[in-house]
Amino acid sequence: MKNDITRRDALALGVSAAALAATGTSARAEIKAADVPAPALPIEKGATLRMLRPVRFVPADEEVFRANAEKFTAKTGVEVKVDFVGWEDINQQTAVTSNSGAGPDIIIGFGDSPHIYVDKLVELTDVADYIGKRYGGWLALAQKYGKKAKSNSWIGLPFGASGGPLVYRKSILKSVGFDRVPEDHAGFLDLCRKLQKAGKPAGFALGNAVGDGNGFASWLLWSHNAALLDEEGNVIINSKETIAALKYLKELYPTFIAGTPSWNDVSNNRAYSSGEISLTANGVSLYFSLKKDPATAAIAEDTEHQLLIKGLAKVSPMSGLTLNAMVFKHSPYPNAAKAFLQFMLEKEQYEPWLNANSGYWAQPLAAYADAAVWSGDPKVAIFKDTMKSNYYNGYNGPISTATGAVNADYVLVQMCASVATDAATPEAAAAEAERRAKRYFRRS
Repeated sequence: MKNDITRRDALALGVSAAALAATGTSARAEIKAADVPAPALPIEKGATLRMLRPVRFVPADEEVFRANAEKFTAKTGVEVKVDFVGWEDINQQTAVTSNSGAGPDIIIGFGDSPHIYVDKLVELTDVADYIGKRYGGWLALAQKYGKKAKSNSWIGLPFGASGGPLVYRKSILKSVGFDRVPEDHAGFLDLCRKLQKAGKPAGFALGNAVGDGNGFASWLLWSHNAALLDEEGNVIINSKETIAALKYLKELYPTFIAGTPSWNDVSNNRAYSSGEISLTANGVSLYFSLKKDPATAAIAEDTEHQLLIKGLAKVSPMSGLTLNAMVFKHSPYPNAAKAFLQFMLEKEQYEPWLNANSGYWAQPLAAYADAAVWSGDPKVAIFKDTMKSNYYNGYNGPISTATGAVNADYVLVQMCASVATDAATPEAAAAEAERRAKRYFRRS
């Protein structure tokens, strides 16, 4: 196993200073850290830890993460086994762990996962308060996903979020008369129609994809001022705003490349890299995979990023797919688990990991905005403030077990897909989504 990043790897990623920082051979950016007392976490005798987390899209993510875990073992004697699993599998394996009361001590899941399993988790407020005070405070999205609703009790420790802005071929847009993607729905539809006519259509996931499918469905709703919940937590998905969004989708979907209802989280990467599509939404991993391969470097040069279009919203309604760590009560070593997470979020470990990800994961803490990765490639800068977003799964109500279940069950994605494929009318699809969502809320 390779535990650090060579100069060649760093250059291939296009972030040499960031990757070299992980090896200790290059100076890091000066991350400001306040001198505050750490919580007392006496590690249990004989402690060992097993962690589960989503597989990496940027290879250096896993390499530096593993290297940091080995540093913790060297410092404390606690062996840490880290398993990386597929994005579509992480929710299922988290459910099995929670229901069985056995398995990994720590799972880094997505976004609202801790809110689904809150009764099975160790509270993390002591570590969260310390880390927050030390590194300039937790950003908005981190606070929303980290804290139990309507409280200051932390049940998750967010490690970062992957933004999914628009990714497009600037030369192809220019060839159909656009310098950038329009911010209004009518202009966006016009662009997509012209791209389709030119043989270089758009493509957005309408399949059960953790990041891309949920991301597209959420954007469609939020950009029409539709939402799953109101602020009090009432289900309002069956609304005139949702129906308007779905009617717009019926016009938009025919401009997409064929097959998007079956897309997973890698499908649009492949279609864009092969030149089949010229417009999608994705994290920075797509850009860097194009940039490092000589066969696709020209596509990378021709690629631009732009925040998701506003539509009727006041700001770009783009959230971030968030990594959120939780410690399970069945762990015999809760102090060791909390100490490990705290260690991984300290600047000596976190900054090299953040930099090595090349902007794929954006920081949850204000101080890390000064990390070296954000002063490199200008095409990456758009990802820097991902966790300042006020949009989240379950918007605009409190996050709960029910909101997490609605997201995990792809209720909104499947509502959109059913309309796009003419399996349901907008009115019928919205009513079915309401029925499915309310079923979860009755259980909570």
